[in-house]
Amino acid sequence: MSDRHRRILASLVTEYIEQGEPVSSAWLAEHSTLGLSSATVRNILARLEERGLVRQPHTSAGRVPTDHGYRLYVDELLESRRPPRPVRDLEARLRKSATVDDLLAHASQELSRASHQIGFAMAGASPTARLKHIDFIALDGQRVLVVIVATGGQVTHRAIETDVPYDSTTLYQAANYINTEFAGMTLDEARAAIMERLRQERQLYDALMHRALTLAQSGLDEVEAEETLHVQGASFLIEDLTGDSESREQTLETLRVLLRMIEEKHRLVELLTRSLEAPGLTVLIGGENTSPELKPFSVVLSTFQDGDRTSTIGIIGPTRMRYQRAISVVDGVSHTVARLFESQ
Repeated sequence: MSDRHRRILASLVTEYIEQGEPVSSAWLAEHSTLGLSSATVRNILARLEERGLVRQPHTSAGRVPTDHGYRLYVDELLESRRPPRPVRDLEARLRKSATVDDLLAHASQELSRASHQIGFAMAGASPTARLKHIDFIALDGQRVLVVIVATGGQVTHRAIETDVPYDSTTLYQAANYINTEFAGMTLDEARAAIMERLRQERQLYDALMHRALTLAQSGLDEVEAEETLHVQGASFLIEDLTGDSESREQTLETLRVLLRMIEEKHRLVELLTRSLEAPGLTVLIGGENTSPELKPFSVVLSTFQDGDRTSTIGIIGPTRMRYQRAISVVDGVSHTVARLFESQ
């Protein structure tokens, strides 16, 4: 495609992103720096439409970009982008996070705030998540809350029924025994070791040991390493409702679908995982998303390794999003988060 065609397409995409209205040939002729007449611009737009880069919503309207048109525009942004510079204020805010889970939660907030889109941060399940420590907390009656903390910021808890009530001192001693014996093992190793210890009847002369092992076994039952997902900023999409009543209704319906996915986070994790490509920055536009539920949206994401698991941060927004800003924000936050992971 000629440079003149590229520049007209870029002007059209930029104006449509800003205004949300079809862009006319007269406007492009007046505002482009190419010095072209409206007739020449109309011919260029006709060629772009033949190539599937723009479309005309109504006969008398101007043109709007297609997903393919956005793709060419975004590819040029990606080719011309520069490495992000460290942002000291951002790094200082994220460095206050106490755990990896907190860091990802704060990263999703930073993404949403800076882009005015949905920001998300996702950490994949670690196959070698290890038991850091376990706590037993007495509840009402004969119930005990088992709190399990694993590496990678994973915290799970489960209330279990016991045969007899336990006081806080006994539970504290029981937790100390489990942490001394099994902390540092993977969750699978700890579960297997506890079950083996319970099978060794000669070990069960100590009542405290038996209680501790039984509580830990109950708490660890069905606890697996899992993905974590933090999502912020769904309300920002509502601000993008523009156009006639028909297009607004379509936008509202896609919003309903996305909000349902956010409420059921496991679904969004599954859909985003399907979209992951090679490590680094990726932009998926509309129909390029492998998941039908995400096809009304564009996703700008960055994937990197955090030890033995993959972490992903990004932005979800309408296809008419400010891609240059979104790419800059995701690139900057991902580099900062990756640096903090390495320093930890």
